[in-house]
Amino acid sequence: MKGAQAASTRRLATPSRPPDAALGRAMRGLVGPSPSARRSGGLLQAGRARGLGGRGLRRTRGIVTPARAAGLLGMLAAGFLFTLVTGPTAFGLSRTDLPELVWTDRAAVEGALALPAGGNAFGIDTGPLETALETLPGVASADVSIALPDAAVVVAIEERTAILAWEVGNRRYVADASGTIFAVVDDEAAVPDGVAIVHDQRAASAGAFAMGGHLGPFDLDVATRLASLRPVDVGSTAEDLRVVVTNEDGYVLATPRGWDAVFGFYSPATRSTDMIPGQVQLLRSLLAGHEADVRRVILASDASGTYVPRATPRATPR
Repeated sequence: MKGAQAASTRRLATPSRPPDAALGRAMRGLVGPSPSARRSGGLLQAGRARGLGGRGLRRTRGIVTPARAAGLLGMLAAGFLFTLVTGPTAFGLSRTDLPELVWTDRAAVEGALALPAGGNAFGIDTGPLETALETLPGVASADVSIALPDAAVVVAIEERTAILAWEVGNRRYVADASGTIFAVVDDEAAVPDGVAIVHDQRAASAGAFAMGGHLGPFDLDVATRLASLRPVDVGSTAEDLRVVVTNEDGYVLATPRGWDAVFGFYSPATRSTDMIPGQVQLLRSLLAGHEADVRRVILASDASGTYVPRATPRATPR
């Protein structure tokens, strides 16, 4: 009986039910801790039981950290500055600085640049502008830059070097050492020092020259040789020398109200320009000692020449 009594007083073990068991399978987990929470709690308790004090779990970091926030602000600031710098009103062109030019018209330079009013300085590509300027006849080279902070376009231009002004009628065609005609001025326009003037009186020269054209190689050669002479080079006391080209005599070196010297025609087939230095020396010898008596000198070659004296005034009868 004692054994039976002990058996009757022993508590029977019953299975534990979760708090949401009565809610049905679809609603479970809404009441009480979820299975993941129970597992996390079990792990935490196990960790505490091992003396870890909960340090065994890693803490999840926040999505936005100070470093990420700073980077985001930097990107926003960079975008704002880019918009500010490249916008239509920021760094708008304030002016265009052009150099003082001798042979190139200012309006032609402005037309070649074709800069939009109020355009942004950072949007200007200077390379095409330089190319456009160098297409102008009088421009040898060009450099275009942007000056900050005033957003000005600064233009530097090197013009062609003039050596001859070829005068035909009432026009002077200005040419450089290559014979390229890069400027046209009227016959009364002043030319810089060192630019020789050739007076071309040949009938065929009318209408034969134009901007961008070229002087013939022989004309260029003879003109530069003769136009570079000074009166002292031929032993003359005259104030000036002129180079004239005519249909009858070819190239002529003349003095105002004085003598003239016929150098003649030159061509590859007949007379080479290499004789010109010898002709100059011959002219000097013919003028020596009696320049005032000489009216005209004929230089057939660099070794043969003669001169025509001035007419002797007739004596007035008393």
